[in-house]
Amino acid sequence: MPDRKRFDPGSVATHAVLSLGALIMVFPFLWQLLTALKTLAETSRVPPTFLPEDWNWASFEEVFTALPFREMLTNSLINTIGRTLGQLVFCSLAAYAFARMQFRGRNVLFALFLSVLMVPSSLLVLPQYDIIQSLGLLNSAPALFLPGMFSAFGTFMLRQFFLSLPKELEEAARIDGAGSFRIFWSIMLPLIRPALAALAVITAMWSWNDLLWPLIVNTDPEKMPISAGLTSLEGQYETNYPVMMAGSLIASLPMLVVYLFLQRHFVQSVALSGSKS
Repeated sequence: MPDRKRFDPGSVATHAVLSLGALIMVFPFLWQLLTALKTLAETSRVPPTFLPEDWNWASFEEVFTALPFREMLTNSLINTIGRTLGQLVFCSLAAYAFARMQFRGRNVLFALFLSVLMVPSSLLVLPQYDIIQSLGLLNSAPALFLPGMFSAFGTFMLRQFFLSLPKELEEAARIDGAGSFRIFWSIMLPLIRPALAALAVITAMWSWNDLLWPLIVNTDPEKMPISAGLTSLEGQYETNYPVMMAGSLIASLPMLVVYLFLQRHFVQSVALSGSKS
């Protein structure tokens, strides 16, 4: 007969703490769903109720009439895809140049890139607005993602991964006649896929939740992303919380799906970044 597993108090305590942490993380989403299923009067009760007395699904229909919801979701998708693809392309090219190519003033130029991280993003709003206005792009989809298509943080993160790759790969490719771009595209880029996935997740979440910039460059509700559009549901004297929670829940689903698809690469990227010396 095989020996029964011994009781391990440490393992039980670890699983209990992790289960409690998971419950704490899930509770806001659960409360959001339950609030969306309540009536407006029930959301204003004191003390609040946990479960709805009458399960009201009308809020999920009303959010599509209270806002141009489909257009806003489309704008959010355009904004997120534009920024994410832009950062993956431009940050990876810049990171490869700073990490693997030798040219005069490389370190000084990279230090200037990093100095952007010390500047609050709110200070860049005015010059970026002037550029968008001069291009005639106010109240347009490109105005949402053009200023965010490059990131000093993304360049720094990808550069660290490029630096960790062995130089022998490049040397062997050059002996076979490959140029710099061929080495970058066919050899180096596939090796940092976990880092690219991590940057994609971070950029997508930041772009999807961006609020200040869309409110500045776009005033037409049909040109706003969903993050800015949901703020219009907050009234001066009364807020329709069920409709707002329903809209917020629908708006959060795409990012949950993105993370579920890329979580393996994201976790792998974090693990690899922590193991580098």
